[in-house]
Amino acid sequence: MQRALIIGRFQPFHIGHLRLIEFAARDVDSIIIGIGSSQESNTKKNPFSAAERRRMIENSLSGIKFEIFDIPDISNNELWVSHVRKIVPEFDSVYTNAKLERRLFREAGCKVRETPFFNRGNYSGTEIRGRILAGEHWKSLVPEGTLKVMEETKGEERIRKLG
Repeated sequence: MQRALIIGRFQPFHIGHLRLIEFAARDVDSIIIGIGSSQESNTKKNPFSAAERRRMIENSLSGIKFEIFDIPDISNNELWVSHVRKIVPEFDSVYTNAKLERRLFREAGCKVRETPFFNRGNYSGTEIRGRILAGEHWKSLVPEGTLKVMEETKGEERIRKLG
């Protein structure tokens, strides 16, 4: 059984994240999803808690076998991959386009798969949070599962307060 690892902050979980997971799911049997910076919440850059992000993901994915793990920051690049490996089950490959993450996993001997960017200009947490702050259209950039969690948690209002 082939398992892939995907790590993201998911602030919020958006269509680009969904496309990335769907892309990886075509190659592997299951996905390990790591919620990065899991200790962060209620800040301008990280408005949602790990539990809220987990719910966004769970409510947005269907037909894909996945597990979710919280990965807190340790602020030490040399130890980061071993830190991740202590938290998540064994994996066969890592799907990422993040330069630092790609380098660290490759240096640790992991198979790294680069993925296409799925309309990165629109599908980014920074872009979505910025649109919310500016009062611009953003709801079409996230899956229904994320919208549901954002409505339940008053996420739009929270982003405005934090911004």
